[in-house]
Amino acid sequence: MSEGEMAQHVLQCLRQTELSDPKAALGILNGLVGLVQGDGTPHSFEVDEARASTFMAVCEYAKALHRGLPADGLRPAAIEAAEKWHMLVG
Repeated sequence: MSEGEMAQHVLQCLRQTELSDPKAALGILNGLVGLVQGDGTPHSFEVDEARASTFMAVCEYAKALHRGLPADGLRPAAIEAAEKWHMLVG
């Protein structure tokens, strides 16, 4: 899967979590961790930074869901980070 395809998939999955219950959303987010960690292929600093920001945002969102905390404010941040990543590689 190319970097652009990974970013697109992550973005689609994040949007899907909006309609999911917290348990299902957490499952979706847990499935994204491997993708947002990257595959070790070198990219520009901007792409690596955008992917890392997406990784952190997805982790924060998942952590809140796992702990039963409000996560509605974290979803938009994760989507915004993924959109930036996708824009840089898409």
